Amino acid sequence: MRATTTPHARRASRRPAATALAAVVLFAGVQFTMAPGAHADETPSTPPGTESTSPPPQVDGNASGLKLRAGATLAPAKVLDIISVIESEGGEERREDTNENVKFALQAEVLFGKDSAKLSSAANSRIAAIAEEIKKQGATKVRVFGFTDNLGSSAHGDVLSKQRAEAVHGVLQQQLTSAGITFEIRGYGEQYPIADNSSEEGRKKNRRVEVSFPRGES
Repeated sequence: MRATTTPHARRASRRPAATALAAVVLFAGVQFTMAPGAHADETPSTPPGTESTSPPPQVDGNASGLKLRAGATLAPAKVLDIISVIESEGGEERREDTNENVKFALQAEVLFGKDSAKLSSAANSRIAAIAEEIKKQGATKVRVFGFTDNLGSSAHGDVLSKQRAEAVHGVLQQQLTSAGITFEIRGYGEQYPIADNSSEEGRKKNRRVEVSFPRGES
């Protein structure tokens, strides 16, 4: 006997499955320079957002090991960090907000010329906008981390990324002279890529300067 399919079943088979969008954390990185009254930290901090993003392991919900022992209780509920990501259409600028931190990422092309650490004419206004947000949040410690793609030597990338971070720091320091802020400036070169270096599109995303600071209580 040949199986038949009802019109209702055919319509149901074409109904698209619902999808869910998940925001994924990105990241940052570079050496302490001394602002007036600031102190240097010789221990590098890990760029935020470089935590493992490996998918969770598969779990058998019926496994006996998942059942509570007699008399055992569940741990208190934990509120997970909420992440908000806003990115310009071309990806030149990106802002990430969590419950604790704010991070801005600017692609090198919007700040510098090719293979250069000299700020472009349009860079100051972009950096000034970040300085205003730092004031708004009342941050007292700001990290400025530079990154490059994997073209050229690793040593050159380390130097260039540090020089670019220092250039951005220079503008921020001018804008925040009365804020009593300690700056951490580091150059991570080709470390901590956020995209695939095998394409120019990916390398463009990896060439960046990130500015991050704690979120205020307001």
